[in-house]
Amino acid sequence: MIKMLMKFGYVIFSVLCFIACKTHSQDASVRNSDALNKYVNVNFFGIVDSTAKIKYPFIHFERNHYQFYTYNSPNFEKLFYDIQQMVRYKDRKLNFYHIGGSHIQADIYSNYMREQLQSYWKGLPGERGLVFPFDLAGTNNPWNYAFHSSNRWKGYRSVVTRPDSVSYGIMGMAISCTDSLIDIGFSYKKTTSTPPIDHVRIYHNKGEMPYTIQFDTIKTPVLRQTTNTDLGYTDTYFTKEAVHFDVKFTRLPDSLFIDTARSKTLFIYGFHLMNKRPGISYTSIGVNGAGLYTYIDNVNFEEQLMESPPDFVAFSVGTNDGNTTYAKFRPEIYKKNLETMMQKVFAANPNCAILLTVPNDAYYMKKSLNRNIAREREMIIELAKEYQLPVWDFYGIMGELGSSKTWQRSGLMRTDLVHFTSEGYKLKGEMFFESFLKWLEQMELRQQISLIKRNN
Repeated sequence: MIKMLMKFGYVIFSVLCFIACKTHSQDASVRNSDALNKYVNVNFFGIVDSTAKIKYPFIHFERNHYQFYTYNSPNFEKLFYDIQQMVRYKDRKLNFYHIGGSHIQADIYSNYMREQLQSYWKGLPGERGLVFPFDLAGTNNPWNYAFHSSNRWKGYRSVVTRPDSVSYGIMGMAISCTDSLIDIGFSYKKTTSTPPIDHVRIYHNKGEMPYTIQFDTIKTPVLRQTTNTDLGYTDTYFTKEAVHFDVKFTRLPDSLFIDTARSKTLFIYGFHLMNKRPGISYTSIGVNGAGLYTYIDNVNFEEQLMESPPDFVAFSVGTNDGNTTYAKFRPEIYKKNLETMMQKVFAANPNCAILLTVPNDAYYMKKSLNRNIAREREMIIELAKEYQLPVWDFYGIMGELGSSKTWQRSGLMRTDLVHFTSEGYKLKGEMFFESFLKWLEQMELRQQISLIKRNN
């Protein structure tokens, strides 16, 4: 009897092994499929601690990847090729942009992405990209850099006010000052990513510049300086690299200008920090309360984007667009606005790889479930299919409707049920970068060229 049971057990074990091997073989063949929409992702990829699944069982880590809805994606295939060449030859810089609202103005999880991208491959430090002195405008500044000034500034947010004197650009913010002598300084802080700076572009008034611009020649000796009056910026090139700078603006005599009232005011729309190093430039574009409609109305957005054409753009806009009642929200308007912004990106670079991200679950007015996020996701997927682009479905990863309450109870979300805690943003950043690496692996299995670091 015992022998019969042992024999029966062996047969069952053999059958199970056969099924498991066959399933693994099938999974492997799917994972190696040329079809982007047929790829089977692993749950974890070494960035997010796999124990997080035990700690946060409500998070759908299996959905943390770029979801394609088409067989091919020409723009993402182009991006992969460019990254290949950059890693192999260290001969180019790729411009990445991340557009959103308050989540991106805070620049916590987007800065984690920046830090990883600028340290993952040796010898590719990239550059910081565009920054703005939010603190001088009277609003929260990212933790990873700081501006200082002894002057008093007036701040403008494109979400709040649109005076005729202000022409918002890509950053959606502005500051102004009428002092005859103005000083501003920049420095990195609390970040592992400090790309050197040897070229600063200051976006300012268009037309005749009412101020001269002079950098500290001891800290940052100037090689040359040019001003583009049509587009409203001044380029200053240094003779050596730096990680901080100080600049002074001195107002020109009123007699040189016809419109003296306007000429006395200096407007600043952003600083572009550049260098000649290869790697990835990662610009975070975020304004508290911003929606797609905000950036559409920024008159100089497109022309400034064209000055440094994007290779990759992540759209993380929708929390504020959908922050209304179910009856008032118009999904078709959201889709139209998102497509309009996509067209602005394609105007700057038709081959740009655009990642469409679904906003996080959030409560409306802290008390009502917000079903508009799921409706936004439907519109996002429609555009992804039409333009052969992927989606990062963070709404689905969180657990969909009402999941923000669960995240809040677990210390990952604030009591406003919209924004995350430091721990929540850290986890989101890890997942965002991990999804990028999963996409690289997906492309590698088609191309047979490895960019992923592996432990042998």
